[in-house]
Amino acid sequence: MKLTVIGSGYVGLVTGVCFAEMGNDVWCIDIDEDKIERLRKGVMPIFEPGLESMAQRNLEEGRLRFTTDIRDGLSESLFAFLAVGTPPDEDGSADLQHVLDVARSIGRNIESYMVVVNKSTVPVGTAEKVRAVITEEIQKRGKTVEFDLVSNPEFLKEGSAIEDFMRPDRIIIGTDNVRTAELIKELYTPFVRNGHPIYIMDILSSELTKYAANAMLATRISFMNEMALLCEATGADIEMVRQGIGSDNRIGMAFLYAGVGYGGSCFPKDVRAIIQTSRAYGLDMHIITAVERINREQRIRFVEKVINHFDGAVAGRTFAVWGLSFKPLTDDMREAPSVDIIRALREKGARFKAHDPEALEGAKSILGDDGIEYISHSYDALPGVDALFLLTEWRQFRRPDFEKMKSLMKSPVIFDGRNQYEPARMKERGFIYYCVGRS
Repeated sequence: MKLTVIGSGYVGLVTGVCFAEMGNDVWCIDIDEDKIERLRKGVMPIFEPGLESMAQRNLEEGRLRFTTDIRDGLSESLFAFLAVGTPPDEDGSADLQHVLDVARSIGRNIESYMVVVNKSTVPVGTAEKVRAVITEEIQKRGKTVEFDLVSNPEFLKEGSAIEDFMRPDRIIIGTDNVRTAELIKELYTPFVRNGHPIYIMDILSSELTKYAANAMLATRISFMNEMALLCEATGADIEMVRQGIGSDNRIGMAFLYAGVGYGGSCFPKDVRAIIQTSRAYGLDMHIITAVERINREQRIRFVEKVINHFDGAVAGRTFAVWGLSFKPLTDDMREAPSVDIIRALREKGARFKAHDPEALEGAKSILGDDGIEYISHSYDALPGVDALFLLTEWRQFRRPDFEKMKSLMKSPVIFDGRNQYEPARMKERGFIYYCVGRS
């Protein structure tokens, strides 16, 4: 099949490359000329395992093309996927500017029947706004062009997005047209040979499903962080609690890890957006509001542990940081806990030597050079530091050389925001070890 993906960010690139991998002819469109030129050479603007090699293969075989001209793609395609960003406004609601701008471009250039598929994360009711904008632009041209609208939310996890797209655990299709549903099912059928379902539902339910899924996962994280706080107060161990409740098949182990909280491009903005949507309808979402508050407070508590350990005297001290991205296997710094933690302590006069396997450039663009030295190798961040902060659970941090670490650090103090090590073993090794919810 022939399709166009508008927006070559994280979701758009993964979507376009994976559709091409299944034999489809794909145009990927973006307004950033420099990005498109790099993509034509196979240079990815993001780090995602497996993405670059898959893109290179499909570029060479001619199934994947990049352009800044939306007409290139629309002139050949049956499907147009919207995959542009919906960043949060100041009040936390989703900014639909980019989505509606793309809708206008489609309306100005569409010449024949097309299925317009929204993959961007948008509030309930956005599909009708997109439909109205496209229809208005078509009418301005004095033409009559038929199109159908579909909501098709993505459920990609950064670090495993290729696997998530190629072998999804479900596909959600929101449409009010039976014919359109069959077209989209035909496009997606090769991806669900594992027997996982394709759910056809109304557009409004489809739009809300994405927010509900992310809000539920964020709730599990914040719930465990609140339980971790109780564990610290009582002397219980959050890891034991996790095993005890996670083995219940009604609950499961996923997203039951205590730490410094969630970040990234989805959970923070989607939780805020669903709160703002509820307020627009006169509702007060008590649980989701608490989820967002608990997540903010986890970062504050981490900073407080550091300040308390040093009796308030953090000015002039140097801290090593292992892990800057919001999660491992990505260079994404959006809403990363490391940013809030570093900023809070830097304001009090602390300095940092920061290492991350992939996110150094992204971190530098957000945090700047003031008080921070960016280190390419993990152990090179340790000489002379007063403590180490572990803020992202990259695999290479799980079994380090602890004796080497002690020999390099000024003080053998570790603040582990991801609970990577066993407290008893760390004590035996001679470290002062702070974690989350474990005695």
